[in-house]
Amino acid sequence: MALEVRSRSILRFGVFEVDVRAGELRKQGVRIKLQEQPFHVLTVLLQRPGEVVTREELRSENWPADTFVDFDNSLNTAINKLREALADSADNPRFIETLPRRGYRFIAPVSSNEGKPSAKQTHARMIVAAAVVVAIGAVVASGLFWRWRHAWRLTEKDTIVLADFANTTGDVVFDDTLKQGLRVQLEQSPFLNILSDQKVNEVLQLMGRPKYERLTQDVTREVCQRAGSKAFLIGTISSFGTHYVIGLKALSCHTGDGLASEQVEADSREHVLKALSESATSMRKKLGESLATIQKYDAPAEATTASLEALKAYSLGMKTWHVKGEDDALPFFQRAVELDPQFAMGFARLGSVYAGQDEESLSAENTRRAYVLRQKVSERERLYIEAHYYDRVTGELDKAASVWEVMQQTYPREVEPYQNLANIYGAFGNHEKALEKALDVLRMQPDNVENYMDVVKFYFRLNRLNEAEGVLNQAEHRKLEGAYLLYERHELAFLKGDTREMERLVTTSAGMPGGDNIYYWQAWAEAYHGRLRKARGLFRPETSGGCETCAGLSLVEAHFGKTQQARVDAESALKVVKGGDDEFQWAVVGLALAGDVTQAEKFAVELDKGFPLNTMVQRYSLPTIRAAMALTRKDASHAVELLREMSLNELGTQCLLPVYERGWAYLMLHDGNAAAAEFQKMIDHRGIVEKCPVGALAHLGLARAYALQSDTAKSRAAYQDFLALWKDADPDIPILIQAKAEYAKLP
Repeated sequence: MALEVRSRSILRFGVFEVDVRAGELRKQGVRIKLQEQPFHVLTVLLQRPGEVVTREELRSENWPADTFVDFDNSLNTAINKLREALADSADNPRFIETLPRRGYRFIAPVSSNEGKPSAKQTHARMIVAAAVVVAIGAVVASGLFWRWRHAWRLTEKDTIVLADFANTTGDVVFDDTLKQGLRVQLEQSPFLNILSDQKVNEVLQLMGRPKYERLTQDVTREVCQRAGSKAFLIGTISSFGTHYVIGLKALSCHTGDGLASEQVEADSREHVLKALSESATSMRKKLGESLATIQKYDAPAEATTASLEALKAYSLGMKTWHVKGEDDALPFFQRAVELDPQFAMGFARLGSVYAGQDEESLSAENTRRAYVLRQKVSERERLYIEAHYYDRVTGELDKAASVWEVMQQTYPREVEPYQNLANIYGAFGNHEKALEKALDVLRMQPDNVENYMDVVKFYFRLNRLNEAEGVLNQAEHRKLEGAYLLYERHELAFLKGDTREMERLVTTSAGMPGGDNIYYWQAWAEAYHGRLRKARGLFRPETSGGCETCAGLSLVEAHFGKTQQARVDAESALKVVKGGDDEFQWAVVGLALAGDVTQAEKFAVELDKGFPLNTMVQRYSLPTIRAAMALTRKDASHAVELLREMSLNELGTQCLLPVYERGWAYLMLHDGNAAAAEFQKMIDHRGIVEKCPVGALAHLGLARAYALQSDTAKSRAAYQDFLALWKDADPDIPILIQAKAEYAKLP
C-alpha cells in the first residue's frame, strides 16, 4: 500500500492538492503547514476515496509494530490536525468521515496527475478488473450482493429526516435555502416520506431543545431515532473559486452508517439549484424509488424559483410560520415574490396567510396569481395551488374536492388533502365520509387539538354523542387545550340537555384563552329556549357602527316574529359582514323574513354577481335567501321549487335552514304530511341543527303539521314538547303567543 501511495505524486480534491513526493499540502497553490504523521494519514485516505479505512490499517501503514506510542490518542490527534488544516468538521464532514469503532472514509472526489497508463499497467489493471468482476459475479450468484444492495433501501412506510446543510462557502444565501430546495425536490416523490418540520419541532422539544435548533449530524440522528425514522440526509456545500460542490449523504438512524451518497458540482452560483436537483434525483434512485415515479414527478428546483434569494425568504417564511404563526411569516413571503415575481408557491403561501387573517380579497388575488403561474411547478405544488384556487377564488367545491382526491391518492401521507376533503364532504352533507377523513387526520396528527374538534363535530352531526365524548376525553388525556375544546364540551352538554354542565363551563372558562367566546355560544342556547332578552345581552350587539353578531340576532328575531328589531339588526350586520360568509346569508334572510324584500333582493343580486361559480352561494345561500323572500310574499309553491335541488345534500347546510323553510312552505300549502317530514328531519338531526333556534321551532312546526292531518294526539304532544323547551321563554315573543293560542284551541 505504501508503494502504491507514492506512485501517485499529485492528488487533488476540492481546492486542495497533495504532493506526495514533496510531502506538501497546498490550497489553491499555497502551502499549508501539516505535520508528518497527519500528512501520512491523509495520503492513505486519499489513495482509497470512498472506502472505509480501518484504524488498524492506518496503524499498520503509519505506526510500525516496534513503535511504542499511545496509538489511539496519536491517531485521534492526527485526524483532528488534518480536519483543522482542511477546515473540515466531524459533525458535517466534507472530506473525512468518521465511522465510529470502525475507521475513516475520505468522501470527496479525488483526482491524480497520472498520465496515460503503460501497456503493462493497462494489462495489470485489466487483470484486477476481471478479478473484481468474477468476485462480484460470485457474490451475485450467492445472493449476497442483492442483499447488500437492497437490505437498507427504504419502503413507503419509512420516514426520512433532513439535516441542515453544512455551508462552508461563506455565502449566507445558502443557509436554510438549500434544505428548503431539497425538501421541495424530495417531497414531490410519492415514495419518499419526509418527516415534517412540525414533527421535528415536537421531537426537539421532547429532547429539551428549542424549536428549529440547527440540525447537525448528531442532533439529526437523535431526532431520527426518537421519531422512529429509518434514515437521515445530510447535505454540504463548499466552494473553490467560482465552482461549488454539493454533497448529499443518507445515513442509518440506527447505526449511523452511510447508506448512499451523491456529489455534484456547479460551475457558478446561479447553477447551484440545478445541481441540487440533479443530486436529489440521483439520491431518490439510490433510496429505492422506482424510475417510473421519478420520471413522472421530477420538476427541477428552478421550477419552484430560480432565485436563491427568493427561496431563502420563502424558507424563512415557512420556518417562521411553524414557530411563530402566519402573521409573522407574512413579510418573508412578501419578500419572496418581490425577489421573484414568477414564484408561484410564494403567492400561494401569501394566499393562505391572508385567508387566515380573513383578508379575502388579498387571499383571492394572490391565490389567483399562483394559479396563473402554476404551469412550471412540481406536481405536488400544482395540486396545492389548484385546490386552493377552486376553494378560495371561484368557490367551486366540486372541483376542489376532485383535486384534493387526486392529491390524496398521489401523496397518501400528506395531511392537508384529508383535512380539506373532510370539510368539503361535510359541506355536501356526507358526514359519514367526512368523519372517515377526519379520523384519518387524527391518526396522522394525534397531538393537534383542532383534529379532535373536527372528529367531534362530525360525530355530533351523526348524533353519535358517546363517541364524541370519548374523543373529547382523549384530547384532555393528552393535555391538549384550546377554545374549541370548551365549545365542543358546551355543545355536548347542550345536546344532552345538561344545563348544569353548560353553566359550569361558562363559569370556569372566564379568563381562559378564548373563553370569552363561550358567552356567544351560550347566547345561542338561550335563544334556542326563547330567552331572547338574555340572549341579546350575551350577543353584546354594538350600539353604533356595524355589528357582526347582529346577523344571528336578526335571523332569530325574524323567526320569532320580532320583525322591527330584526330589520334593525340585519341592517347593522350588513354594514360589516362579507358576501361569502354565513353571517351575510343570515342577515339577508332575516331582512327578507322581516318584510324588507326589496333590500333583500338587492343583496341577493350583489351576491349572485360577486360569486357566480361559488358552490355554497349558488347551491345554498341564494336559494335559501330567495325562498325566504317567496315565503314573505306568501308564494309557497315558488319557495318549494327554489329549494328542490338542495334536497340532495341539504344536511350540510347551516342550521338546516332550507329544511325549515321547506316545512314552513308546506304548511302554507296545507300539506301536513310533507311538512311533518321536513320538521321531523330537523328533530332527527339535532347534531346538525345544534343550538339554532329553528331547531326548537321545528317542534312547533311538527305540531302544526299534525294538526293539518287532524292527528290531535300527535299534535298535542308536539305542542307540549315545544312549550316545554320554551317554558322560561320571554312571554312577549309573537310566535310563542301564537303557539299557546293554537294549543288552547286543540279539541
